[in-house]
Amino acid sequence: MATLPLLEPDEKRPQLVGIARLAADGEHIRDGHNIEYFTINTRSILNRCNVPRMPFRWTVNPYRGCEFACKYCYARYTHEFMELRDPLAFEQKIFVKQNVAAQLRRDLKKVDKSEMIAIGTATDPYQPAERRYEMTRSILEEFANHEGYDIGIVTKSNLVVRDADVLRRIGERNKIYVNVTVTTLDYRLAHLLEPRAPRPDLRLEAVRDLNAAGVPAGVICAPVLPGITDGVRELDALVKAAKEHGAQYIYANPLFLKPCSAAVFLPFLEKEFPHLVKRYQERYGEKSFVSPAYAKRISTLMAKLREKHGFPTRRDHYPKRGDSVGGPLVEHGKAEPLQMGLEF
Repeated sequence: MATLPLLEPDEKRPQLVGIARLAADGEHIRDGHNIEYFTINTRSILNRCNVPRMPFRWTVNPYRGCEFACKYCYARYTHEFMELRDPLAFEQKIFVKQNVAAQLRRDLKKVDKSEMIAIGTATDPYQPAERRYEMTRSILEEFANHEGYDIGIVTKSNLVVRDADVLRRIGERNKIYVNVTVTTLDYRLAHLLEPRAPRPDLRLEAVRDLNAAGVPAGVICAPVLPGITDGVRELDALVKAAKEHGAQYIYANPLFLKPCSAAVFLPFLEKEFPHLVKRYQERYGEKSFVSPAYAKRISTLMAKLREKHGFPTRRDHYPKRGDSVGGPLVEHGKAEPLQMGLEF
């Protein structure tokens, strides 16, 4: 379990008003990072995903790299394609793709409308760069000109609410879901794990605001970090909060630890959770996934918590989307007592 105490945002966090609240809600502009922005030309903004376990067939990533600097991020390897092999380059050198709307308009012609399109599989489409460059916004504006597509967005940012108008227009003629990732309600733990991402309470507020605006939105709890965020109490509180904020669904995936992410995550673990290092080394070793038994226990626990807090239990209610850690949607298992152990 996490060594940091769980802090419920609405109960333990000081209630600020006026300019104090505005200041508390502000985002770090640099946060100790030396971030550089670059333009990059690409042949296509729409890329085919040929991984059979993924529920989508096409991906859209408006940027290369991500400023949120999540310690567990699996997508750091994508910078290696550009011979940028320092794992930290992924969060410090952000590449802004050019002419994305025109490319999407051209490339949608090759998409079978029965195939799903996921936005934000390797970089957050609403990271801070989006405030300045609006590449994601331009992509959504193009989608709004089409019909019959099945589109999912994955983000950790409440900036997505800015685009509620165009998302609603897309939804009039297409299927669209916004999947907001929340890994923990403890904002201090979240800041350790995802240093530059918006606080968990702001993300949950985004889920509420999107659904209120007529944009279907739910919560992804991914990755679930063994020994850190997988406690029954913590997950129960998260499912409860998701329901209270109007989420249409919630699902979870355990940590997917590629070598490129392990290069950042394991030193982080050594510093913040040294008692877990040996367990992670033993359980992951040369593998990228947790054991099937652990994944099943998480799945079973989440099914029980969804039932407890009044989420629909039918599998077909949940959008068949991928997520930002590259894992498949876990299967729902038979509900078991909430006191189950989660050793991995």
